[in-house]
Amino acid sequence: MTDRSHVFDSYLRPYGLPAHVKTMAEYEALYRRSVEDPDGFWGDQARRYLSWDKEWDFVLRYDFDEALIEWFGGGILNATVNCLDRHMEGLRDRVAYHWEGCASGESRRVTYGELFSQVNRCAGFLRSRGIGRGDRVVLYMPLVVELPVAMLACARIGAIHCVVFPGFSAASLAYRIADFAPKALFTADCAFLGEETVGLKARVDEAIRLSGDVETVVVYARSGDNLALDGNREVSWTDALSRPDLPEVVTPEPMDARDPLFVLYTSGARGGPKGVVHNHGGYLLYTAMTARVMFDLPETGIILTTGHPGGIASHSYGVYGPLLNGVTSVLFEGSGTQPGSERVWELVAKYKVDRLYTTPTDIRTWARTHADPAAVYDLNSLKVLGCSGEALDPESWEWFYRHVGRERCAIVDAWGQTETGGNGIAPLPGIGPLKAGSCGRPFFGVTPVILDPDTGEETKYPNQEGVLCITRPWPGMACTIYGDHDRYVETYFSRVPGLYFTGDGARKDEAGLFEVSGRIDDVVNPCGFRLGCAEIESALIRHDLVQEAAVVGYPHPIKGQGVYAFVTLEAKTPGSKDLKRELGLFVMNQIGSMAIIDTVQWADQLPKTRSGKVLRRLLQKIAAIDVKDLGDFETMTDPALVEKLIKDRLQLGTKS
Repeated sequence: MTDRSHVFDSYLRPYGLPAHVKTMAEYEALYRRSVEDPDGFWGDQARRYLSWDKEWDFVLRYDFDEALIEWFGGGILNATVNCLDRHMEGLRDRVAYHWEGCASGESRRVTYGELFSQVNRCAGFLRSRGIGRGDRVVLYMPLVVELPVAMLACARIGAIHCVVFPGFSAASLAYRIADFAPKALFTADCAFLGEETVGLKARVDEAIRLSGDVETVVVYARSGDNLALDGNREVSWTDALSRPDLPEVVTPEPMDARDPLFVLYTSGARGGPKGVVHNHGGYLLYTAMTARVMFDLPETGIILTTGHPGGIASHSYGVYGPLLNGVTSVLFEGSGTQPGSERVWELVAKYKVDRLYTTPTDIRTWARTHADPAAVYDLNSLKVLGCSGEALDPESWEWFYRHVGRERCAIVDAWGQTETGGNGIAPLPGIGPLKAGSCGRPFFGVTPVILDPDTGEETKYPNQEGVLCITRPWPGMACTIYGDHDRYVETYFSRVPGLYFTGDGARKDEAGLFEVSGRIDDVVNPCGFRLGCAEIESALIRHDLVQEAAVVGYPHPIKGQGVYAFVTLEAKTPGSKDLKRELGLFVMNQIGSMAIIDTVQWADQLPKTRSGKVLRRLLQKIAAIDVKDLGDFETMTDPALVEKLIKDRLQLGTKS
């Protein structure tokens, strides 16, 4: 076991001097100004990091009671001008993307100039289909260069884009289409997810059948096969962008900093997934600044992220952050572990990657499959290793530090959420020391507090567990939930009046370093995919043989958190391994490939209060085999049920 009190600082000897933030004193001075003079601090940063058509009338107005948050009101800018146009004079020939397909040997190289041309042609096509400012566009695509092209094309004309991870099922896509009501949808005939080929176009057809019409569907031929398309609504990517009447340059739409830029859907504790809305000004500034400072990006840096832009991490640090800073990214169609762990190390060596950004799940898998990758592959180019998505255990952290970073790379183990727009708490590479398992100190302008869940007051002692909240806005934070501002207020601002409620548990040590333990609400977080327990339960009870179900998270050695389902079957239905497999596939078909139920436990009944509420905390403890102190069962309808659930759990062991 790694000693949680042990700190690591050997990386500072070769690393410290070039950093954007070089000393703790410099960090503290900048942080103090960001809190005491937010208008002055963020105004200066906005002028430094972004190009504006018109400066703002005010930097910040907010009311947490009503969840009204406005950054840079009256300021006018365009995302693609900041990501592309302003780089054309000096960086036109710089590589924007090295792209690698899932299959070895399949690669492309796209310069900033080439990306600029493709974005403008795509924007011109969208305008020719009557799509413009405020219209919505869904992107359900594999991680090919055409995905960020489509994202930026939407931003150029003022359309709001929504990237949906291609692992989601037709039913999940249909929910998003029905809620978001897009005028256009970009997809591909298929996606290669490791060794699996997923028919995306077939899912799109089914989703549209379930959710309603979409006027325009653009299909990219990922497999290279001829596409059979409906000529009225559907068009191939090649035909769309090769039209001779498209302009070479589309005039960028002037956008108010408060206008929506994109929506990402994330699961909630109750109800269906919610569309988290991010605006132009605050998001672009926060993403540009966190990308540069947290990863200490040099002008000639090369960053590789192992995620898909359907999640906020790769959205911010695989697309917008690098482009805003004019650096080169490696887009990889696979993942950190697909088609195999060695692919990431091969790409690091091939492109001399100096910033690697991944997930704790990837790191835990690598630690079990590649004991010492730096001994086999040339990883000497690496300078900063980052991760986010869920808590990283100290043992995996130390493996990453020693066996990938060779004790000379800074580890940016960050905390962030879809709602935060990027990383909110993270170590900065040039200062330290680092602590295994800790996500460091808050970024500029982020003001976290930890509240005692029993008293509601701020924790008084080092390492005291509590609920993580934030006292004031920061530029990257979401501004609302699409089409449902009341839900935004209820979810994030009504739990603790006057504060932003993160839904995560945390503690802070004597040095002021934060450690975030994970979700405290009814959400599970396997492999960094945030899934609502209610969403999985709803899928389970649609099965004819399931009477009732309760889903909780539990510790998982690879994923960090696994999905554990307590299932009550209809009368006289026997449980079996075959039925467990059937239920798992049933749920995946409804939600997507990331909704894998790791363990199913049959339960004659679910433990409930006399008012009928399922005792989730009790089930979570049973799933984790943490049964020494389960508390008082007096409110239960049948206290004896607990003993049987514990007995069955112990017999089940680690088997599913």
